Amino acid sequence: MFDVLVVGAGPVGLYLGALLLQEGLSVRIVEQRTKRSEHSRAIGIHPPGLAALAEVGIGPVLIRDGVHITRGVARSAGEDVCELRFDRIGNVHPFILALPQARTEELLETRVASLDPGALLRGVTVTAVHDAGTHVTLTASSVSGNGESFTARLVVGADGAKSTLRRELGIATRGRNYPDNYLMGDFPDTGSDGPAAVLYLEPGGIVESFPLPGRLRRWVVHTDTLLAGANAAELAGLIAERTGVVVPAAENSMLGAFRVRSRLATRMVAGRAALIGDAAHEISPIGGQGMNLGWLDAAALAPIITAALRGESTGHRLAAFDHARRAAAAQASAQAWLNMALGRPAPASYLEKRHQLVRAAFRAQWPRDVVARRFSMAPWRAS
Repeated sequence: MFDVLVVGAGPVGLYLGALLLQEGLSVRIVEQRTKRSEHSRAIGIHPPGLAALAEVGIGPVLIRDGVHITRGVARSAGEDVCELRFDRIGNVHPFILALPQARTEELLETRVASLDPGALLRGVTVTAVHDAGTHVTLTASSVSGNGESFTARLVVGADGAKSTLRRELGIATRGRNYPDNYLMGDFPDTGSDGPAAVLYLEPGGIVESFPLPGRLRRWVVHTDTLLAGANAAELAGLIAERTGVVVPAAENSMLGAFRVRSRLATRMVAGRAALIGDAAHEISPIGGQGMNLGWLDAAALAPIITAALRGESTGHRLAAFDHARRAAAAQASAQAWLNMALGRPAPASYLEKRHQLVRAAFRAQWPRDVVARRFSMAPWRAS
């Protein structure tokens, strides 16, 4: 019998596994994918997330490999509307780190393997969960087609928005589907914005541009419908049409389309099981808070798990965890909704009036700092 089973080996499950292994616990992380995905939707590591990742010893490498975004610029019709500075708000790490999710997962997986080479089991799909009151048993199938079972004192679901564990535990979700769709891709950086994030607020809808390592930029374009079959040339055309920026379509290295929805689990703890990350709260990726929320879930849950397995009473701490983390997810979801609303198509006359109000409000520095704190999820306080 293991101490903890973690379902899901994405960035959140791997991080929790590393935290628990550092405490000397016996852990197995089961993942249905046979290898890491190279598709990187999430790229932003906010100061609270970076502080959390430092707890498993990968902070210095992340800081070395990522791009340090110290400022964000809102731009419209070729003119800057306002600028936010992330190096003014008192964080230990005064920037948002841009790094492809695949690289972050690689570092976390390497850290897990250094703590226990056998902790991660790939090609394992959970099919059923049984909480016996003193332990939990997961029934699973392996990539070879054989049935397997795993037993642990506790289980944590970090298996994403379509969480099997959440479904098997009978935990409901509440939420909504949004009308917003996006097309994104990575291209060589041919501009002069350097390490700045740029939001183009245009009548046709927002265009976002973020720096990545290797002199690349991630472009995200709001679209009226889901353009799942679009190619790089079509994305490049939308970017040029709205912003005037020409990107080399032939050198595109990643392309994807997505629509947005929000889901929040009605509870994150059930018996000897808990949910974290997207399994507990799916929010819009616009603003880049989802992955960071999952790491903060894990950072808050890990010491409670350790205390429980050492025989301490943790009922009140679990209740506080459930309340605090769902409240944090609800706040992040509201921020993501606002981000999306501000980026929807609007008449040029309306946008110009809104820009005038923003310029007037941001003449003072403190409103800029308040907004910068919201975008960077600062300040971070340990739960």
